[in-house]
Amino acid sequence: MAAYLLRRLMQWIPVLLLSSVIVFAVVRAMPGDPAELIAGPDATRQDVQHIRAAYGLGRPLPVQYAAWLGHMLRGDFGVSYIYHRDNSELIFSRLPFSLLLAATALLAALAVGVPLGLAAGLGQGKAIDWLASLLSSLAVATPNFWFGMLAILLFAVTLGWLPPGGFVSADDSVAGFLRALVLPTLTLGLHGAAVLIRSTRGAVIDTLGEGYIRTARAKGLGRGQIIYWHVLRNSLLPIVTMTGILLGRMLGGAVVIESVFAWPGIGRLLVQSIINRDYGMVQGILIVLVLFFLVLNLAVDLLYGAIDPRIRLARGGA
Repeated sequence: MAAYLLRRLMQWIPVLLLSSVIVFAVVRAMPGDPAELIAGPDATRQDVQHIRAAYGLGRPLPVQYAAWLGHMLRGDFGVSYIYHRDNSELIFSRLPFSLLLAATALLAALAVGVPLGLAAGLGQGKAIDWLASLLSSLAVATPNFWFGMLAILLFAVTLGWLPPGGFVSADDSVAGFLRALVLPTLTLGLHGAAVLIRSTRGAVIDTLGEGYIRTARAKGLGRGQIIYWHVLRNSLLPIVTMTGILLGRMLGGAVVIESVFAWPGIGRLLVQSIINRDYGMVQGILIVLVLFFLVLNLAVDLLYGAIDPRIRLARGGA
């Protein structure tokens, strides 16, 4: 296990370095001059030049990259041009809100997608299969932001059942916290549920065609036993794979959803920072997201070994 973890962690080094180069290059390619935004509309050219020099924006790009990377390696994310606070403080204060939204959306997707996919796979060609496939296709074809705006119009504006956006602390009101979480959770989880329906259905159909299923039936095992002990357990790997991918997608997709629902996560912070050309903040958020995806992939790989001992043995006992 230790050797496998060490190999995986060593693989992170070139990935993070390449990601840092790409992130820096993409952010610096954004149009606009942050010095002009910081100085304001009434600033003189001398004021803009002074701000550019103070923040090191006039130095050659390789020098800026080397300085930024050196600070990042020391855990220093820099100071926000706009908020005048440490970027790391802002990022990690907003990250729990995004993780909360992504986690609840994933749970909602699992609660809907896995049972429907299981039912569709077990009832292949029947009405439940057609219904699940139809719902899945509609959900995949529906953009999340459009569904979110429709949900706001229906449940917040027309019916008045739920708030149109914002965040309510559970310390202030548990009911208000849960009500504020419903619409962004359902919106973000919609696409995930559709993907899980398809992946679960395909995994179940593939498992049902295996020889050990026919053997289990020949031994006289009941339908419930076959589904639980053989179909579900042997369909877990593709479901786990898709679950890990979906959690990463949901954290990335929260960029749009948080803006639609005014949710105070890093997605909304990222959009605001891009608009304000806050280079350090944008770079810091993107690097944190890359690191999150790496940790998530490692967690999924370790979970593989826990589910299937053959994978653990192939890693040399990892």
